Amino acid sequence: MKLARYLNFEFFINISLVAIGLVLLFAFFDFLQEIGNLNSGKYDLPKIITFISLSMPGHLYEIIPLACLIGSMFTIGQLSGNSEIVVMRTSGMSIFKIASSLLLVSLVFSFLTFFVGNLITPISEKNAQQVKINATDGTVTTDFRSGVWMKDGNNFVNIENVLPDASLKDIHIYEFDNLFALRSIVDAGKGKYRNGVWELENIKQSFIKNEGFDIIEMASGTWKSMIKPEMMNVLLISPDRMSIFDLNDFIKYLEKNNQKTSRYEVSFWEKIIQPLMPMIMILFSVPFGFFQERSGGKYLKMFLGIIFGITYQIMNSLFRHIGVLNDWEPIATAIAPSLLILSIAIFLMRKFERQ
Repeated sequence: MKLARYLNFEFFINISLVAIGLVLLFAFFDFLQEIGNLNSGKYDLPKIITFISLSMPGHLYEIIPLACLIGSMFTIGQLSGNSEIVVMRTSGMSIFKIASSLLLVSLVFSFLTFFVGNLITPISEKNAQQVKINATDGTVTTDFRSGVWMKDGNNFVNIENVLPDASLKDIHIYEFDNLFALRSIVDAGKGKYRNGVWELENIKQSFIKNEGFDIIEMASGTWKSMIKPEMMNVLLISPDRMSIFDLNDFIKYLEKNNQKTSRYEVSFWEKIIQPLMPMIMILFSVPFGFFQERSGGKYLKMFLGIIFGITYQIMNSLFRHIGVLNDWEPIATAIAPSLLILSIAIFLMRKFERQ
């Protein structure tokens, strides 16, 4: 029991220090990038610092598995260099016993990953983008110069501008009948979501008839739609920064409108897999304590951790993009790199256990 507490403490301290160091490093890179936009509109130094601070939870979520790998490799190297691993083995502890004693620290970082990734990062990332957009007097950018295009049942909606608070400007709703013949066009100057409906202002509705158009103008009106403000989050934050709950809702919306969901499904499954990655990375580091204990030491193993971590990140990103492009099964695309790392860890542990 004391040995388990000692191991968990050592791993926790080193992983935490690596995580803090990596987050600060990413924050420094963000500062170098954002300083070029200094004094663009109202984007002054306090706003830049606020933006960087709000972006830090997102960086933490992404680097926790890497920090677990590097910190664990360093700790294993330290224990190996002090011959503590040898003492544990000669006292009768198996490799699997050593690995299982690290369950507590693994659970701590797994919980932290889920908490930060699903409850903090989506909010902080959205607020960070809102701070930047408001300070630079901008609107949410899209891939199309005409704005955002969304399907709403039989209707198609074009939103030219989405403001940081998810309110809309210059809205065009193309209403079709069941035979997909254009029935009317609704143009609205502004739209804000309240009490389950969109409240529109400066409305002009054009009804299409055989002999021409009938046009009705109104100062205000309501629009009931499947489109919700939360769906505009995809314009502010990337799918991997969205919460698992928002991703699930957006996937359901896309499915109802017969739209492609693979990109968001892969992100959804990655959100499920990510909290397990600290366990896998810590497990992966354990066998390295049995590689020629006194040669290389903790710094070599720390270097190996960095190399393996970078390799994993590249492999995971590459596999995800290839999977989305080729419409592979989303769960397989998300889980395959993690299963590979886990398989290698179990193989190495069994190999050294037999020696």
